[in-house]
Amino acid sequence: MSEHDVRMILLSTEDLDASIRFYTQTLGMALKFRDGSHFAAVDGGSVTIALATAIDHPLPGKVVVGVKTDDVDGAARAAEAAGGAVVKEPYDDAHERRAVVYDDQGNGLVFYRPLQR
Repeated sequence: MSEHDVRMILLSTEDLDASIRFYTQTLGMALKFRDGSHFAAVDGGSVTIALATAIDHPLPGKVVVGVKTDDVDGAARAAEAAGGAVVKEPYDDAHERRAVVYDDQGNGLVFYRPLQR
């Protein structure tokens, strides 16, 4: 199996503006980018903290770990074979290949790989 690199923690929010204020003003983290009123990313050092409303969150209400990997399909199959579950089969969006899974304890993971264009 390919290497895995935890790069993101995805948190749910019902109020993106309030969440951005908390992480930037209260904790002093830098805003990396904002995508409309549904998604933002703040600089958590070695890990990006992503903030998403239910519209852009793969598993609303859950903390999800974003794992960068060269083999999204293989990682999803391995998670399922080990007692996890595939929530969303591997797919390509505008920027990445992704799969949304639960591990064997019900924790959310998003495996992703940037698309080569």
